Amino acid sequence: MNIVVLGLSLSSSWGNGHATTFRALLKAFAARGHDILFLERDVPWYASQRDCLDPAYCRLAFYKDLTELEGWRTEIAAADAVIVGSYVPEGVAVAEFVQRTADGVTAFYDIDTPVTLAKLARGDFEYLSPEVIPGYDVYLSFTGGPTLDRIERDYGSPAARALYCSVDPELYYPMGINRCWDLSYLGTYSPDRQPTLERLLIEPARRMPDRRFAVAGPQYPADVDWPENVERIEHLPPRDHAAFYSASRFTLNVTRGDMIAAGWSPSVRLFEAAACATPIISDRWEGIDSLLADGSEIVLADSTADVIAAIAGDGTAIGKAAQARALTAHTAAHRAEELEKHLLEAASTNTRLAGAA
Repeated sequence: MNIVVLGLSLSSSWGNGHATTFRALLKAFAARGHDILFLERDVPWYASQRDCLDPAYCRLAFYKDLTELEGWRTEIAAADAVIVGSYVPEGVAVAEFVQRTADGVTAFYDIDTPVTLAKLARGDFEYLSPEVIPGYDVYLSFTGGPTLDRIERDYGSPAARALYCSVDPELYYPMGINRCWDLSYLGTYSPDRQPTLERLLIEPARRMPDRRFAVAGPQYPADVDWPENVERIEHLPPRDHAAFYSASRFTLNVTRGDMIAAGWSPSVRLFEAAACATPIISDRWEGIDSLLADGSEIVLADSTADVIAAIAGDGTAIGKAAQARALTAHTAAHRAEELEKHLLEAASTNTRLAGAA
């Protein structure tokens, strides 16, 4: 296939989980013999924080506005599939342009599905609107489970399919380094995640002053009361993620409120930590135990006491079991195969494409 992807960012991992998700998926998709053009909106906050400008697996190009995007009309029209990602600036206008222009399959890849649906429900059409959803041949969703039926039933998607995040095992693996922290967390600040971080990391740190903790990620407010035994790392580029997890006896997964409500919404960090054989402590949501089994492949914690009990023990066996599960079900190669299947299915069942052929 020859595909065009218009995503939030491939070039910069600063403050977003999209870049690492796209990098792993597209690298594996290219390994299956496909050609990829990634078009990224040139915005200043990513332009100053770029850590991937020459990917070996795809062509990366930038456009500064919708007028400049028109210059890629020929490539978009000729592609076998065009994928537009969530949070793309002026995403509704981009969708309308792609759906007018593309002769091949059109797809929306929602790496933020519960957030997207919550925005739609309150009339916030920042990057997607109800009107453009039926125009996408397939809606690829970060969230599985009942949400897929809702997207088809309530928004008229011809086909909603789960496409979870994944991990590149060539980049995420146990590095055999000393464990610096008893519990770590990697994630950009989010107001709806902060109470859980307080309960499952900051309060355990207060109660266990002899233990060491770390929180890596940008945009935390200056007024957060960090205990002295919590090390703060403002930004951790993807090249350092595996070392961060490998240096952690346990790591914490914290989920945004909309994603907890929807369930079936694994973060890319979940699979990356698992691939490093780092035992994961996570908040609880519907569907998580279908991805990693509670008690044997992950520890699900509801309270500060649950976390304290977990990190007082040895999580080695849980970490190794999570790694085995990630490598057999959640790698980028698995997702690339699923993506190929979904795009081919859309091409074969869509009446518009069949008529054009």
